[in-house]
Amino acid sequence: MEQQIQLNDHNKQEYPPMHTAEHLLNATMVKTFGCPRSRNAHIERKKSKCDYILSSCPTAEQIQSIEEIVNEAISQNLPVTVEYMTHEQAKDIVDLSKLPADASPTLRIVRIGDYDACACIGLHVSNTSEMGTFKIISYDYDEARQTLRLRFKLVKKGSTVYAKSFKRIWNTLFQPYLKQCVS
Repeated sequence: MEQQIQLNDHNKQEYPPMHTAEHLLNATMVKTFGCPRSRNAHIERKKSKCDYILSSCPTAEQIQSIEEIVNEAISQNLPVTVEYMTHEQAKDIVDLSKLPADASPTLRIVRIGDYDACACIGLHVSNTSEMGTFKIISYDYDEARQTLRLRFKLVKKGSTVYAKSFKRIWNTLFQPYLKQCVS
C-alpha cells in the first residue's frame, strides 16, 4: 500500500509564473546581498512585491543588476521540480526558519534547476521558459526599518496561453488535492 503524503493546507492561488519569479528573486537577493529570503511577499498575477532586510539601500545599478540576474536565470530554461522529504533531510538544503510550528512532517521542496531550492506548497511553472521577462517596476527603502521593497511584474508574450495553462494546472492537480484534504 502506497503511503499518502500529507501537507499543510494551502489557501492561496498564486499565478505559477509569478510565484516562480518570487523564488528566483529570493535566490538572487540571498546570493547578491547575503540577506534572508523575503519575509513579506504579496504575489499577484499583474504585479507583486517583496520586502528584504538590508542594512543600506542598493544603488540604482544594483537594482538593475538584480533584474538582469533574474532574467539570466529565466533564460536558462531551468526545470522546476518537486521533491518530498523530512525536516531532517531538508535542513541542509533549505532555510526552515519560516515554517509554521504546525508544519507537516513531510516537506515539499521546490527546486529551480541548481539556482534555488525552497520549502513551498504553492503552484509553479514546470520550466522557467514559461515565465516571460522579469521587470522591477519600482523600489523604495525604509531606513528606519532597514527594509527594501521591490515591486515587480512579468512581461509575457501570448498571455492567454499562460492563463489557460494556469487553469488547467489548477483544475487537474491542485483542486482535487484540496478537495481530498477537506473531505
